[in-house]
Amino acid sequence: MSGLSAEENTTADVELRGKLNDYAPLEITGRINPLRDDFFVDLKARITDLDLSPATPYSDKYVGYTIEKGKLSLDVKYSIIGRKLDSQNDIQIDQFTFGDRVESPTATKLPVKLAIALLKDRQGVIKLDLPVTGSLDDPKFSVWRIILHVIVNLLTKAATSPFALLGAVFGGGEELSYVEFDYGSAHVTDAAMKKLATLSKALQDRPSLKVDEEGHVDVEKDRQALQQLFYERKIKMQKLKETIRNGQPVPPVDEVKIEPGEREKYLKMAYREEKFPKPKNFLGLVKDIPPAEMEKLMLTHTVATDGDLRALASQRATNVRDVLLKSGQIDPERIFMVEPKLEGAEKKEKLNESRVDFALK
Repeated sequence: MSGLSAEENTTADVELRGKLNDYAPLEITGRINPLRDDFFVDLKARITDLDLSPATPYSDKYVGYTIEKGKLSLDVKYSIIGRKLDSQNDIQIDQFTFGDRVESPTATKLPVKLAIALLKDRQGVIKLDLPVTGSLDDPKFSVWRIILHVIVNLLTKAATSPFALLGAVFGGGEELSYVEFDYGSAHVTDAAMKKLATLSKALQDRPSLKVDEEGHVDVEKDRQALQQLFYERKIKMQKLKETIRNGQPVPPVDEVKIEPGEREKYLKMAYREEKFPKPKNFLGLVKDIPPAEMEKLMLTHTVATDGDLRALASQRATNVRDVLLKSGQIDPERIFMVEPKLEGAEKKEKLNESRVDFALK
């Protein structure tokens, strides 16, 4: 330390270098004047690769886990002018890993392992940028109390809003927690594809995270949509049979296109194949009725069962999983399909019940 003086307008140069615990490099540089009435500080400090495993006794008590391994690096900058503090605390933790579970009455109940998985990137590094400001004249002001408060908030957010915490890094926020579907369909829409691209990127960069997928349906609206879909397939099947007889390439039934001019033809063919009782003439023969009545009768006798709804919910989850795995960068063992339940979706304002929900583990 050089140039230390009691004069108001002077500062002393500080340069301290050493090793913390005999191995972790420590460096403090900058300017100070602790003798001024308003106390002047402009310092930078850096600690590199401080082993965290010796902190296990604290981790046992307050977190409930031992620390298997991990190294801490701090890069901080503190400025005090006119008794006002501005600081930047860049914290980096490399390869942090919890060890055994420890029973402790003082340990937090928050999901610390999920928080670590959310924060740790693909290289196993956690980076926290914690700016702190305040007045030294405030008796309640404490830098480390504020930093601790921020860390507790991170843990709380991991417990209550993990997708918001994930979205803070990758964008998307809580909207990453679900994708919606059109009624009666398991097709992944363009809007859903954009969400899944963001979620896939996040999962690739957070390899410790696992995801539960649960498909849902809107029982009433999806059932109606499936009835309409099954009815349309009956008509399309008639054209498909004709295509097969003509030796032409056979597309999937849902891709068959019925032109307006040929719809009545295939509707009549489908109506004749239906097994439900049909109106008959005085001779006991099935009588001709208008197309609108044929359609009404066919729809009335087209049923979408609870099994169909469960299959739709399951197919939605399967299609979403396939999109996430398409890149080949996510281990299939990290994605779990939860058995769908009818009317199991949490009702949320302005949110379609025909969706797949995600839960991070």
